[in-house]
Amino acid sequence: MAARGVREFGSAANAEWFTRLAARFATRLTLRGVLFLAVGVVLFINAVLVNSRDLLFVASLLVVAPLVAAAYVSLRPARVEVTRIFRPPIVPVGGESMVTLHLHNLSAAPLGGASWCDTPSPGIETPPAVSLALVSRNGVAGDSVHLEYTVVPRHRGVYEVGPLRVFREDPFGLAHSDRNAGSPHDLIVTPRVTPLPGSGLAQSSNDGSIRELVRQATPTSDELIAREYRPGDALRRVNWPATARHGEIMVRQEEQRSNPEARLVLDTTLAGAAGLGAGHVPPHLTAAFELEIELAASVGVHLLDAGYRLEVIELGASQLLPSDQQTLGGLHGDAPATFRAPGGDRALLEALSSVVPVPWPSRTARLAAARRVTVRAALRGAQPVVPTFALLVSVSETDVDGLVALARHGEPAVAFVQRTVAAPARQRLQEAGWRCIELASTDDLEEAWNDVSGERGASRD
Repeated sequence: MAARGVREFGSAANAEWFTRLAARFATRLTLRGVLFLAVGVVLFINAVLVNSRDLLFVASLLVVAPLVAAAYVSLRPARVEVTRIFRPPIVPVGGESMVTLHLHNLSAAPLGGASWCDTPSPGIETPPAVSLALVSRNGVAGDSVHLEYTVVPRHRGVYEVGPLRVFREDPFGLAHSDRNAGSPHDLIVTPRVTPLPGSGLAQSSNDGSIRELVRQATPTSDELIAREYRPGDALRRVNWPATARHGEIMVRQEEQRSNPEARLVLDTTLAGAAGLGAGHVPPHLTAAFELEIELAASVGVHLLDAGYRLEVIELGASQLLPSDQQTLGGLHGDAPATFRAPGGDRALLEALSSVVPVPWPSRTARLAAARRVTVRAALRGAQPVVPTFALLVSVSETDVDGLVALARHGEPAVAFVQRTVAAPARQRLQEAGWRCIELASTDDLEEAWNDVSGERGASRD
């Protein structure tokens, strides 16, 4: 068995070596070269049949010419050193990035008849092959050239751009070679961010960390800060001990949180697709998932700009904090990713650029998760009640169970759902205290965000 494994490994290594060699030294005849060769073979056969020396000479010339041209471009490789720079290296969907290439000729001879093109990943378009202006290292015109082109990515992701492909042709255009130069570089395309109105969230329901500590230490103590009642103050904020002491209605003074926090929940498993097993992502949910990522980017950046410490929980295996131990999802014990200003918005967008739907953990993994920790245990105790926003595409019953338990840890608890979320799941979430708002596109996000703020403002009336 060991010998068989060694042979298989050797065969695979040889195949990979030949593949790399073919990619690096690919020499082909052009259409003109193929015609020369075909006509030469036909004339050679006729010359032999009719015993014509003149025809045999012409035939031999036509056959040898493409072969010599192929040897010419093969034995004179285009040795080029490539430096590639993106400006900017991180670009949003639909944005422009300028790609600057600096090519340095390492060959002793000029690269006459050479052209180049970049080889990007699918989803990135680069210009077609253009001519190079490189001469020899001792040439009077120099031995390097700068090339620039612009890319406009249409979809988020991390794209490899490169290596550079350098094409060479012989002077007669009978053969050309295709070789790779340089190494690929990553271009990060982040989700599109929709600006949201306001400067964060109203803080009327967040009493501040210091006051929360006082309340936990002395639950029966009077509020330390009180003021007289004003029209429009919510009755739930009436400070009854202070009212009895002063003889007039007193309310708790608003206090901005010293360390405001918020929570995002991302549906990354799409495990509730009707009629499909766990881990299968139907094609029609692709657009819905991309909309979810754009919503996460917009809401997350808005909260980070407002000074919130943002906690992101994934329903599937962690992609924001990848690890061999982060495979059960944030509602079953995996550590959530945390972002904070300054720089948190950029880190969040970079992380979201590579998030993809992931298979739901196997039954064995789910049982292990149940033994290890539950959502109730994970969020019990010192965990604060913070604004929580769930972005849902297609959740399973297990996901809904976790979200139902999470509802009492969110104020407000808002679920931005899409039409692909089943009606029973919505009903359970609403009964647990989630406010479900349906979104069909990012154009609806601003109105929905105003609706959330309006609900919070109405709660104070």
